[in-house]
Amino acid sequence: MRNMFRHLGLLVILGFIAMSCHRGKELSATTGQPYNSPDNGDFEVVDYVEQETGPGLVLIEGGTFTMGRVEQDVMYDWNSLPRRVTVSSFYMDETEVRNVDYREYLHWLSRVFNQMPEVYKEALPDTLVWRRKLAFNEPYVDYYFRHPAYHYYPVVGINWVQANKYCEWRSDRVNEQILINQSIFEKTAGQAQSGADNFNTEAYLAGQYKGQVKKPKRTSKGEERQVRIEDGIFLPKYRLPTEAEWEYSAYGLIGNSVDERIFNRKIYPWNGHYLRMDEKDDRGQIRANFKRGRGDLMGVAGYLNDNASIPNRVDSYWPNDFGLYCMAGNVNEWVLDVYRPLSFNDVDDFNPYRGNQFKTMDRNQDGTAKEKDQFGRIPFRDVTPEESMNRYNYKKSDNRNYNDGDIRSSVKNNFDWLDADTAKMANNSSRMYYQGNGPKKDKIGSLITDQSRVYKGGGWRDRAYWMSPGTRRYLDQNLSTDDIGFRCAMIRVGGNPSLGKRK
Repeated sequence: MRNMFRHLGLLVILGFIAMSCHRGKELSATTGQPYNSPDNGDFEVVDYVEQETGPGLVLIEGGTFTMGRVEQDVMYDWNSLPRRVTVSSFYMDETEVRNVDYREYLHWLSRVFNQMPEVYKEALPDTLVWRRKLAFNEPYVDYYFRHPAYHYYPVVGINWVQANKYCEWRSDRVNEQILINQSIFEKTAGQAQSGADNFNTEAYLAGQYKGQVKKPKRTSKGEERQVRIEDGIFLPKYRLPTEAEWEYSAYGLIGNSVDERIFNRKIYPWNGHYLRMDEKDDRGQIRANFKRGRGDLMGVAGYLNDNASIPNRVDSYWPNDFGLYCMAGNVNEWVLDVYRPLSFNDVDDFNPYRGNQFKTMDRNQDGTAKEKDQFGRIPFRDVTPEESMNRYNYKKSDNRNYNDGDIRSSVKNNFDWLDADTAKMANNSSRMYYQGNGPKKDKIGSLITDQSRVYKGGGWRDRAYWMSPGTRRYLDQNLSTDDIGFRCAMIRVGGNPSLGKRK
């Protein structure tokens, strides 16, 4: 009996020792074993509160809204039929990207890729977009982008492809600065880069970039390691907003609802159909920068209406209920989507988007990422049909023309109305109505292609009609104008935070 009590006492003592060793350590609800324990395989689980708001961004609480036309379709395009959809929470730039922001990007390119001048040249905005055959706009060609008087004006002359590359660069610079702020990298880490040896988030996560490490992350065993996605330190990618996100954030319907009742659909990002302020302190002032009438782009001297003959500062006028500036007027803005007239009929009702080109990281046979390229980027490739064979949610990489322009969406795949050569081509190709390209293919072609991208918002040259967020136009992704700019967006990871009070 005495030995039995002695053994029981020993077990109790060992239990207390074990509890004290694991005190403060979260236990797995699956196995009961502690996380972050060097004695238990060192499976790491970090505490995570919520996503940090990236530089320049504003949180947009998601929800449902009616996307599309809210007034007469004066262009008779029939391309924005109303449709109820839901957009998940995300982040949006408070303002359009400014000239000074884009020059910072160009400065980085010229410094890091000084042996590859073509990289800098390809990123330059087209300042010649200001030229008109019968207008004297040459001063804007010379001064608008680089003169300090226009620091905080929206960058223009940027095509859709250039805007996306800017977003990629911004993503990496923000994540690099996060590592510097957390003392994982040296303060001068970003200045020591050259050519392919520059910080890229994906290359870093793949172990192909080390950087100037100051205080490395360590496992519970004390072993050095790099930051992982599981640490929750890196922010998601900056990118262009989808058309649905852009339109949803432009309306700012949090100011037009009581509980779940949206009691008034907006024509513009503000209440009512008036283009002037009706509040006492600002009564009569124009709410946005647009073309009021034929030949009237700014008003009469002594009482200028929008006080801007060209794009104005990005923080001009009044923000909408989400706190976003110039979601109507000033400059149009690129969005992520490929244009189709019937997109609103075709897309999903949750996070609607047309433009998916599914890719995957190009890997070696052992599963590791292939070597980064001359720009310091990990190579990605299109998903193959063989890889998608057993999937039910997609069957190929390129889904830009899915259900609206490909063979699947043609009328019974019947091409009797075409000449023999064109019909043969159509039957043996996925290129259909929206892919005219060449003498034969022009017969089933269109000005709309898979490179046609949507832009929205209205600009300083536009009439008020185009300032309604439901209107939409398109332009080839490689073209630019003097009245199209852009702003960036970012997904919200985790739960949906509420900007209002739930009763």
